[in-house]
Amino acid sequence: MTSHGDDALSSRTGAPDGDDRLSEDRSLLQQRLAVRELLDTEVSYLHVLQLCASDIRSRLQQLPQGDLDVLFSNIDDIIKVNSRLLHDLQETASREEEQVQLIGNAFLEFQEELEQVYKVYCASYEQALLLVETYRKEPELQREIQGIIEAVLPQAGPSGLSFLLVIPLQRITKYPLLLQKILENTLPDASAYAVLQRATSALQDVVTNINEYKRRKEVASKYTKVEPLSLRERLARINTHTLSKKTTRLSQLLKQEAGLVPRTEDKEFDDLEEKFHWVSLCVTELKSNVAAYLDNLEAFLRFRPQDYNLEIPGGPVVQYCYLARDLQLQAFPEFKQQLEAQVWQPLCSLAKALAGPQNLIKKRLDKLLDFERVEEKLLEVGSMTYEEEAARHTYQALNSLLVAELPQFNQLAMRWLSQILCAFVTLQRDLAKQVLQRAEDSLAQLPHHHLSEPAFRKLVEDALGQTSHQLRAFQENFEKVLPPPTTQPLLPGAERQVQALLSRYGPGKLYQVTSNISGAGTLDLTLPRGHIVALLQNKDTKGNSSRWLVDTGGHRGYVPAGKLEVYHVVPSEEELRGQARPHKDSQHQTPEPTLAPVPSVPTVTQVVAVYPFVARSSHEVSLQAGQRVTVLEAQDKKGNPEWSLVEVNGQKGYVPSSFLARAPSPAPWGWSLPS
Repeated sequence: MTSHGDDALSSRTGAPDGDDRLSEDRSLLQQRLAVRELLDTEVSYLHVLQLCASDIRSRLQQLPQGDLDVLFSNIDDIIKVNSRLLHDLQETASREEEQVQLIGNAFLEFQEELEQVYKVYCASYEQALLLVETYRKEPELQREIQGIIEAVLPQAGPSGLSFLLVIPLQRITKYPLLLQKILENTLPDASAYAVLQRATSALQDVVTNINEYKRRKEVASKYTKVEPLSLRERLARINTHTLSKKTTRLSQLLKQEAGLVPRTEDKEFDDLEEKFHWVSLCVTELKSNVAAYLDNLEAFLRFRPQDYNLEIPGGPVVQYCYLARDLQLQAFPEFKQQLEAQVWQPLCSLAKALAGPQNLIKKRLDKLLDFERVEEKLLEVGSMTYEEEAARHTYQALNSLLVAELPQFNQLAMRWLSQILCAFVTLQRDLAKQVLQRAEDSLAQLPHHHLSEPAFRKLVEDALGQTSHQLRAFQENFEKVLPPPTTQPLLPGAERQVQALLSRYGPGKLYQVTSNISGAGTLDLTLPRGHIVALLQNKDTKGNSSRWLVDTGGHRGYVPAGKLEVYHVVPSEEELRGQARPHKDSQHQTPEPTLAPVPSVPTVTQVVAVYPFVARSSHEVSLQAGQRVTVLEAQDKKGNPEWSLVEVNGQKGYVPSSFLARAPSPAPWGWSLPS
């Protein structure tokens, strides 16, 4: 009786231990099955991806390359990451006791890489689906695609491309579920439990981040498109809703400028935006410079002196013509072609790539104003409408996307720009090397080829210096017999201004405007043709010598240097008389005539034009120096004596009175002597 009772007690107390062991064995079995499912499905998944990348993509030759890039996106990167992940997972099989913990560590190690590659694929998934829909509208093309897919992957069934495209999305969302299944069959006190728990949470975060990234990309895609709209199309888009939004934004901006409400500060984004604008400015400037370089190169290629008879005897000319013809026909055209392909076209593509981020940054500012307004209302009222909440989320999505991707974009754009500059420098170096190689034979036949380079340089400098001196001497001789330069007529009433500038700066500083100037900048002047100015400085504050600082007598500012010429001061009446009066020791029997200038000419008087004048309107008439003129009225209609109504060759009009002089009365023998 006693032993029987002891056995019964023993069986009752040992039952729980047996149940626990049975439960542990069952959990261990489920854990191993879950691990086996993870490994087997990963092998199958990777096999399908490799078939898509190799067999299916290579057979879809009837599709454009751009379509293939969208459909298969970055599948090659996914294959690389998942191949390494599978290798690490399979390595854990040899360490059965630590296998579960090693699996958790493997997923923690690959967390960031999985998120990056699957982000890119998921972002292009919607666009890939749009392509699939367009293929379905072409039955013949759809049948070809379906036949290729079924031949490689029969399990795809009638879904075809849709089945293949969704596989990576399904796989990345299944990882947390597989890890959760392993975790549920792991004892809480096991050492692998905490690692598996972190791995499961990490993969859930990966899926959440990918979904959030996909949502941001969808929001941003509405604003990155740059549509060339006409004025009519822009006006058609204006309605009460858009006017209300723009008015609210303008009101918010004005309140910020006035300091009534605080401006949202985001130093991280501001730094990224500043760097992006610097990159954009560099691309714009380089594109402008390369365009000018190509224009100059085109002009250089059109200039072919070797095709003409230079009529210069000697061997060097023959050698020059031969070398120049060789370079013009082959070396320079090849250089231009490579420059367009390796520098200009990539630069245009880079400039085009900047348009999307530029538009997105601009839209972010608009959405920021909306966001600030909603935040103010939320503090005041404590609630917001559905539309306001959507605007708030839109700003947050745009800002998060820009903060996350602008650093990568800036880095990539800088790398792209650096490669373009390297290509430009390399092409220049290769051109110089090629020209030197082609010129070696020609240089060997020159008469001074035996000289060293320094001696040859000195010989050339001496020869050029001597020739330059001779040409300057000829130039000075020609200038002595050239007629005086034509001066634009003064504007009405400008004599007093000219005298003020003359007394202040002297005649050497006076310049005249040769054509109308329209000032574009804040410091630029707007001046009419014929205006007199005084030169203050022959460059601007940045050292640009094409913009001069001038004084008009009332205002100071910058004008283009190319529209100014030295003003030759018109001699006064006394100076003219002094020039016309013969010297006492003159031996001429018939002295030059006296031309007395007439500031105020009497009515109906015969005079001559002292200086040429070009009519600027239908109320004026042109003159030539020495031309006879009949003065009808010695003033204009307002009584201003600085302008005279004259008749020239049957035409009537106004001319400056200071441009006229009385004609001398005839004398029996030559010109009359001055009194």
